Amino acid sequence: MRSPSFPPRRPSALVRYLIPTVFILACVYYLGGADSLLSPDFGSAGSTARWGTSRTPPAAQLATGTHPIDVLIREAEKSFSSKLSKESRSLSAAAAAYRKRRGRHPPPGFKEWYAFAKERKAVMVEDFWDQIYHDLEPFWALKPARIRKDAWDFEMRISVRDGKASSGSDWFWTKIWLSLIQTIEHLLPDMDLALNAMDEPRLVVPWEQINEYMAAAAKSKSLDDPKSLASQFRRLPQPGEGPGREEETPKKEWEDTEHYWLIARRGCAPDSPTRNVATVTDFDHTPSIASSSTLSHMQDGYVANYTLSTEFCHQPDLQGLNGIFVQPLSVSATKVLFPMFGGSKLAVNNEILLPAPMYWNEEERFMGKSDSELPWKRKANMAIWRGVATGGLNEETNWKAFQRHRFVAMNNGTKLTRAEEHTEPPVNFALPSSTYKLKAQEDGCLGTWVDSWANVSFVDLMCAYKDQRFGCNYTAPFFAVGGSVGMAEQFAYKYLPDIDGNSFSGRYLGFLRSSSLPVKATLWHEWHDSRLVAWKHFVPMDSRFGDWYGIMEYFLGYAGEKGPAPGRDRIAERIALAGKEWAERVLRREDMQIYVFRLLLEYARVSDERREHMGWAEDLV
Repeated sequence: MRSPSFPPRRPSALVRYLIPTVFILACVYYLGGADSLLSPDFGSAGSTARWGTSRTPPAAQLATGTHPIDVLIREAEKSFSSKLSKESRSLSAAAAAYRKRRGRHPPPGFKEWYAFAKERKAVMVEDFWDQIYHDLEPFWALKPARIRKDAWDFEMRISVRDGKASSGSDWFWTKIWLSLIQTIEHLLPDMDLALNAMDEPRLVVPWEQINEYMAAAAKSKSLDDPKSLASQFRRLPQPGEGPGREEETPKKEWEDTEHYWLIARRGCAPDSPTRNVATVTDFDHTPSIASSSTLSHMQDGYVANYTLSTEFCHQPDLQGLNGIFVQPLSVSATKVLFPMFGGSKLAVNNEILLPAPMYWNEEERFMGKSDSELPWKRKANMAIWRGVATGGLNEETNWKAFQRHRFVAMNNGTKLTRAEEHTEPPVNFALPSSTYKLKAQEDGCLGTWVDSWANVSFVDLMCAYKDQRFGCNYTAPFFAVGGSVGMAEQFAYKYLPDIDGNSFSGRYLGFLRSSSLPVKATLWHEWHDSRLVAWKHFVPMDSRFGDWYGIMEYFLGYAGEKGPAPGRDRIAERIALAGKEWAERVLRREDMQIYVFRLLLEYARVSDERREHMGWAEDLV
């Protein structure tokens, strides 16, 4: 989507005054009457947005089956039912599902892991641990001694010896991860874990090399004679001591170029669009938003393949639409594969994922408290977003390329109205495509309609100049700083858009556990991704945000001159509550323990010299 062409001459001062006045009065008339302008009901938590809300009776708010989102919701229901049908109800069934999906015997300790998981009432679907095997599979191509040496050589690490986990680092993320691992330390074999303490990921091994590693790893898969398997892990010496300390490991050259796009794209296939487009270096202009890049993951304008939507190798225009590719706060990356653990990563990164520290720590500023939430019908029928202008180091010449700046601007009714009137072109976003046939846009009331339900603003502009903490000379003309709204207060709204910052959004789990509806746009992968189904547990959104208005019209509805669009409040409530119920079953702290326990058993095996002949197969003997 590109911004429309604007006339070269500006209207006279009188016309500039009259046009917005006429538009506003017309929109107020169509959206809710003159009284709405005087009392928009924004104040109380139980209020609803009166402008743009469909007047159709409640029974008509059910899906008619004609909207593209109706189709996606039905497909999500089928996908989720299919996942649940694979649930294992016994140890032998879990082991059989493992062998079928992984091509190997389960690791030593699998029986203890299963007992641990069942005691904590885990939902036992083998697919839920796919991320572990995606992360660890390339390491089957490396020598075990090299893996161990790389881990104990790293300056920030956690070590487990004789059932005790420890770390010499006082970095707060290390301490939180250590507290998680200490809850299961007595069940773990000896190992060392190198940790990424940065927001940004650090490993991008070239696609060609990862492809070779994966081919070699595939050859190592076998189901050995159960009677010949080694079923116990060996004790390890202290880090840097004993056999293996002289192992030669590749030298890691840490790249620190500010242009992370050049680093990240080497993780894409050679024939991918991202590897074969010109690199953008000038970001001081309205960004180019290429809807053609979304064709493989969107259907009729909405995200149909959520996993693919989080990958950028087929979306080269994202190099100018996301801060991580423009100017991250910090860059320290290497081409060398080694066992580094982290909390999130892009699709091309090679870190091994752990649950993010703020999830385990359950910090209130990220999680909120949902035990005293309002029921759905008393929540404000609006969307709310508050955040800092992060995403990287925004500067006067690049801020137009940052995702949070774009999203906040897209929810500014005044800017939208001026863009509709062709009096002020948008500087960092595009008006919605005709694909969506938005009723408010057809009425020329998009800005007024969005203003009726969007409560979106920055709380800090994060200026590049240190003497302007909350203000910023280059973005202040475009953004007003709003007041902070705590997580618990945000839960009084029905719709919670979630937008990437420097990396993943730490609020996502809190949003899922609430009874409000998360609308998620991201390029970041996390430990729990394979457990959630888009359009069943949350609403996915493209990282360009062009579908944002269509999503909100689908749920809120619209009453105006061009005919009403029905709202679907009951469907929104159903997805919100399904996400909450599911998060409380599979995204608990207990589930983080279970995930990490299994991850570390697999990591210990791939680090062991006998790994191809190790496993658990008591059920077959």
